[in-house]
Amino acid sequence: MWIDSHCHLTHDRLRHVGTQEELVTKAAQAGVGGMLTISCQISGDFPAVLKTAQGFDNVWCTVGTHPHDAGEETEKNVSLEQLIELSLSDPNIVGIGESGLDYYYKHATPEDQQAGFRKHIRACIETGLPLVVHARDADDDIIRILKEEGAGEGSKLKGVMHCFSSSPEMGFKALDLGFYISFSGIVTFKKSTELADFAKEVPLDRILVETDAPYLAPEPYRGKINDPSLVVHTGAKIAALKNIDQESLARHSTKNFFSLFDKANMA
Repeated sequence: MWIDSHCHLTHDRLRHVGTQEELVTKAAQAGVGGMLTISCQISGDFPAVLKTAQGFDNVWCTVGTHPHDAGEETEKNVSLEQLIELSLSDPNIVGIGESGLDYYYKHATPEDQQAGFRKHIRACIETGLPLVVHARDADDDIIRILKEEGAGEGSKLKGVMHCFSSSPEMGFKALDLGFYISFSGIVTFKKSTELADFAKEVPLDRILVETDAPYLAPEPYRGKINDPSLVVHTGAKIAALKNIDQESLARHSTKNFFSLFDKANMA
């Protein structure tokens, strides 16, 4: 059984390939036993994200603000106390995020992104829920802020570097802080040789797989709308890189998901 550790089931683009019920059924037929649907705006998509998770026994969700939206006043106005209260308000909420830093698109200032990132980290430490980290062109600041907020040995902070595509150096630093690494369809792309080499080095007990659907469909579906059923192709690629069978990789990555998102459970 596979788990898609990061997807966006409420995204409008997915409506072009099926209803949520159809997508969950399609995923199950492909061997995907569960999925985590992600919040990007507390004041925007979160109610729909939570409603989706509440509608399926094998779908869970997060609550949080994407770095692209960190400058929105409605997101900035969500206090740490409110974020903590929201994150504990429903058993289907099993993580906080996605939050982090994205200096590539710069939809929000670095200052607003960093302030939001720290708020999410502190909510995770307070609640014990894992942090889902988005990192793009901000490796040094991601690691610096995590350390400044107390990440590392003995810390209550746990989390995952989602859709990992940063440098191997940053990846090893994240592993040293106790974080998991989640690979998306990017690892299947022909030019992603450095990422593929890094995947070979990540311990089996720290790997997750994801689609980030509707984005980043893996080969041989690159360029098409991604959906949770396609996570099996990413898993197959990583299994091949690590020279193990797909069943073993599925077993390890699924165990890792439930170890990290330990509030999730199968009905």
